Amino acid sequence: MGAHLADKIVLQNAVNSRLGRADNARFLERFRYTIVASQLLNEHSHLGQAVHGRSRDAPIPILDVPQTGTITLVGAAVTASIAFAVAWLIHWTRGNVSSSTGKGRMAVFLAILITLAVILYAYMRRQWLQYVRQQTLAEISGFATKAQELDSAVAGALALVQEVELVSRGYRISTPLPPISRLEDWSQTRRCARLRKQLRNCFSEVIPRYNQACIALKPLAEELDLEKYFDIYDISEIDFSEAMDGYSDTEFEDAESVRVLKILAARFYTTRKIFLCCLMALDAHGGSSDFNRWTTAVDEVHGVGIVTSDVGERLRRILGEEENFPVPPTPKIPTTPARERLRTQLRKLNSLSSGIRGLQAKMHVLREESDRNLDETEDVSDLGTHLMIQYESVGVDLKALMQEWEDGRAALASNIDRNERRVSSMSGMLSPTISLGGLTAVEEGGVCDALMALNGESRSRNSMELSYSDVEEVFEAVAVPRPRSTLTREERIMKMKEDRVRRESLKSKSESNTKMLRELESVINMRPRGRTTKGGRITSI
Repeated sequence: MGAHLADKIVLQNAVNSRLGRADNARFLERFRYTIVASQLLNEHSHLGQAVHGRSRDAPIPILDVPQTGTITLVGAAVTASIAFAVAWLIHWTRGNVSSSTGKGRMAVFLAILITLAVILYAYMRRQWLQYVRQQTLAEISGFATKAQELDSAVAGALALVQEVELVSRGYRISTPLPPISRLEDWSQTRRCARLRKQLRNCFSEVIPRYNQACIALKPLAEELDLEKYFDIYDISEIDFSEAMDGYSDTEFEDAESVRVLKILAARFYTTRKIFLCCLMALDAHGGSSDFNRWTTAVDEVHGVGIVTSDVGERLRRILGEEENFPVPPTPKIPTTPARERLRTQLRKLNSLSSGIRGLQAKMHVLREESDRNLDETEDVSDLGTHLMIQYESVGVDLKALMQEWEDGRAALASNIDRNERRVSSMSGMLSPTISLGGLTAVEEGGVCDALMALNGESRSRNSMELSYSDVEEVFEAVAVPRPRSTLTREERIMKMKEDRVRRESLKSKSESNTKMLRELESVINMRPRGRTTKGGRITSI
């Protein structure tokens, strides 16, 4: 008896292919709640760290979407009953078809078969409409997640570009950030060119796709509901017309400036708000008109979600590369010790950047916990102790960052000083000079030292001792392989002959100079030293 009653209820529901008002209202409520709770319709006038943090922390509602294709006891019972009834009717109609009884049975069989076909058609329409609605809920949930990730990447990229431009001009970062667009006209160099280009490409892809979705959904939306949502979320006619203009490469002269990128970001957010308002203005009657309306909505949400996901992934990858100082795995230039030391400094910069981001995350957690404790706790006596513990934790991180910064700076200064000493030592090496004893290295000295050497007097070592530093210095040298000669054999022979002639001429010249100096020295030594009177005149060379 219970099974027959269940079959009767299912058949009554199946005959009516329209979904009831309760089902329609429940579906619209869940669909619109997903859009509103995603915070994608909130104002995005402040592009920066606030939006960056809010996009990450925005809760995404997890909907209990019914799974399609599940087997239930009622469905199995109905299927078995219909199959048994069809088999019994086929068996019942078999017999003498030419007789009046056989013709009557055949007419009854055809009538029952047509009735079952109508019921099955209505039931399939009802099930298909429910499937479309389930797909709509699943697609809008996935789209909300992808859109929030794109918002986070866009806000982070714009904030990074603006902060880098400000810091490169000697400004300090504050909240809110100063208008960098006023300084860009005076600048000869532009930072973060790769990130700017990716942002422009991002807006050039998403804005036309959102405009296409708005054009497809606006005729299907309820006009009064759409105007109501436009009024709620502050979308004026001017905003609507500017958003529908889309993206054009010839609209702006400098499409990669911060001012233009912010204009494109605001236009993108306005276009997305129009798209979401068109979705919320769609009505659900449960009839045949819902098929076209919600199938189009599913297709547009799916297409927009794919573009949003692809663009967000590319933007996040480039943003991560800009923040992390990546070291190329396969260097294009041959590795040298100096390059390896600089590569080590880049790794230290990467570590320092990671520490700064970790400290920023800790400050974010500290702010959230402090706000929550201040709002929810009635007894605020322990709040000061908790804040002091958090301050100590932040102080430890700051000291670690300072120590890491000092170590990196000291290592870099040591490398620079070492290179400078090496260059100065190589340039300060003295070349061999001719002396009285032949080819020797002449030490430092002046005209008086040369005269004393000619007179045969001993030279004091104090000046030599003062010329050296008491600090021991260690110099490094890098052995560079000698380049192979590109001369031919005849050219090398000719060059050797020229070098031999040059050496012979230098040797003869040095010998003549040495002979002359020796003669002069012998004349000075053999010169008789005269006695001088008290008032006499002292003559010296």
